[in-house]
Amino acid sequence: MIHRLRKKFIRLCMLSFMAVFLLLFLAVFIVTELQVSATLDNLADLIAANGGQFPDPAGLGASGGFPFPPAEVTQESPFTTRFFIVHLDETEQVSSVDIRAIASVTLDEAADYAKEALARGRSRGWLEDFRYKVYAAEEETAIVFVNGRDARAATRRLLFSGAAVFAGGSLVVLLLVVLLSRQAVKPAAESYEKQRLFITNASHALKTPLTLIRANLDILEADGGPSEWIDDIREETDTLTGLVNRLVSLSRMEEEGQLEMVPFSLSSAAEETAAAFVPGIRGAGKELRCAIAQGVEYMGNEEAIRQLLSLLLDNAARYCDAGGCISLTLSGGKHPVLTLENPYAGVDHLELDRLFDRFYRGDPAQSRGSGFGIGLSIARAIVEKHRGEITVQQPARGQIRFRVRL
Repeated sequence: MIHRLRKKFIRLCMLSFMAVFLLLFLAVFIVTELQVSATLDNLADLIAANGGQFPDPAGLGASGGFPFPPAEVTQESPFTTRFFIVHLDETEQVSSVDIRAIASVTLDEAADYAKEALARGRSRGWLEDFRYKVYAAEEETAIVFVNGRDARAATRRLLFSGAAVFAGGSLVVLLLVVLLSRQAVKPAAESYEKQRLFITNASHALKTPLTLIRANLDILEADGGPSEWIDDIREETDTLTGLVNRLVSLSRMEEEGQLEMVPFSLSSAAEETAAAFVPGIRGAGKELRCAIAQGVEYMGNEEAIRQLLSLLLDNAARYCDAGGCISLTLSGGKHPVLTLENPYAGVDHLELDRLFDRFYRGDPAQSRGSGFGIGLSIARAIVEKHRGEITVQQPARGQIRFRVRL
């Protein structure tokens, strides 16, 4: 269990780290894209306002009516800004093309860009690596395209560098988390170990007096004959003995050691375990129906799996409504699935997510004589030892279903 806790701690730390990085990565990407678009839009506005030409930077500034920051438009801007302009007549046909400020675009390509930009129906946008603006120029329409390839390439390099830093940082963070995880879970590990040892030691300590009580009851009965008081004491002693055995079983199941896994017939184990419950279930006026797939083989601990089946069948037999039918199904495949379903009127009042908690009783009216409240905890521990999953569902009103995926 402590090993699982460490793995969960490491997983949560790494997921948190990755989530924070991805949010930062996304924020940087969005902000950078917006900044690049804003810069190119300003350049497009400047060219459009100057009649399709790049103005002399010496004339810019507050007095020139273009309050752009110096970093955006400098004396080098006319030589570093690549752009072209396409003019269209009233019928939206290309009337002229100006590609003097760019060498990578031909006249035909410029015309095609203009047609595609018009087809989009937006005054601004991206077209491949060009940021364009549609504006009115005298009696015709013009479109200016500013090349943003270099700006986008710089953004990609920035993001690639960030991703490389993240990859290296992730390895460092993973190493630190693994090294520190033992210390992080140490208090919980110590508390759990003390609890487990207490349960184990207390259980073993209780076995001796319980055995003596049972032996003394036999002597009293032999001397004085049968008595309802002796029967009551023996019944309670058996109940307490069963509880002690369950606690020991749960404690052993939750230890760090792994179960011995061997291949066995899961179909045979399910059939034989179910057959042992048939007489008791029929005697209680209920019915057990089985739909067990044949030839299902499984690599696991056969004794533990049989105990799992017994716990689930015992739980179903106790809480199935009078005259109800318990349905046991087993399907094969890479991950066999076992389901157990039965009618239970009290299911509507259960906290299903707490059924696997130790000593949880969903129905106080049936507390006495209805088990100890730890059988399902043992069942979950067995399933987890087999790296499986056990869930409880309410498929319909008045129905409860346990599903085990091994």
